[in-house]
Amino acid sequence: MDRYTSLRSFVLVADCGSFAAAAHKENVTPVVMGRRLDALERHLGVKLMHRSTRGLSLTDLGEQYLERARGLLRDFDEVDASISHDRNSVRGHLVVSAPAAFGRRHIGPHAPAFQARYPDLQLSFNFTDSVVDLVRHGYDMGIRIGEVTDPNYVAVKLYPNRRVVCGAPYYFDRQGVPRVLEDLTRHNCLAFNLQGGQQRGWTFLRDGKQVAIRVSGNLDCNDGELLFDWVKQGLGIGWRSTWEIQAELKRGELVTVLDEYALPAYDIQAVYPQQRYLPAKVRFFIDYLKGIYNAPGYWETR
Repeated sequence: MDRYTSLRSFVLVADCGSFAAAAHKENVTPVVMGRRLDALERHLGVKLMHRSTRGLSLTDLGEQYLERARGLLRDFDEVDASISHDRNSVRGHLVVSAPAAFGRRHIGPHAPAFQARYPDLQLSFNFTDSVVDLVRHGYDMGIRIGEVTDPNYVAVKLYPNRRVVCGAPYYFDRQGVPRVLEDLTRHNCLAFNLQGGQQRGWTFLRDGKQVAIRVSGNLDCNDGELLFDWVKQGLGIGWRSTWEIQAELKRGELVTVLDEYALPAYDIQAVYPQQRYLPAKVRFFIDYLKGIYNAPGYWETR
């Protein structure tokens, strides 16, 4: 058995969590997948997985080997792409993570056209508001909104974005317009909450320094889209990204306040792990999204 098949089989079993699921993807039997793992462990002289009636789990050495194996498989894909006779062709499997609401509105709808352009490419998406470890969980790339500080990732700006305080005009007609950050204490601030009901503070820039303001209101939630609906209903004010409110601003359904305190950059970014060669599938998808997001009027109609 060749080393590529060994690595691919091991990674598939680890990702799928069972021999049966991995075998289904490979179009072989679970017994074959088990034999491949046995052969790999014999070759290495170590145990990569614990097997029991409750399922499979990686050993400590298996965890280490999995990360390296994924990297080697990416290298195989890059080598194939580099010698392709058609420089615009791309194949393989692209796995992408993105924030839930953003993914549903601004990635998922564009996926079919991208896949039609590259029919040999399989696409998988995970839309979640949890920040995932791209390498550990096997993602080729992710979409992040805001600053990316991890030195192990490369960040590519797709579109500029800011976080601003906004509300319905009739809310401000009733409650007045906040002029300074301290005025927020007199307003019904609809904030995202964490486990246990704790609220995240809202972050601003004042005198060149970031400041976090603790806000409060009579409604909070861990669902950003529901919070946005409440803001549009005039139930309070929210701290939202400019990407999600452009259409409402254009129609006059929302207005922004305290703009002079908004963080200057909270950009929409594509991120991927540091690597020697950027796979064509990642590069093409980044360029594809960048072209869509920078088309005139795109954000005002979404």
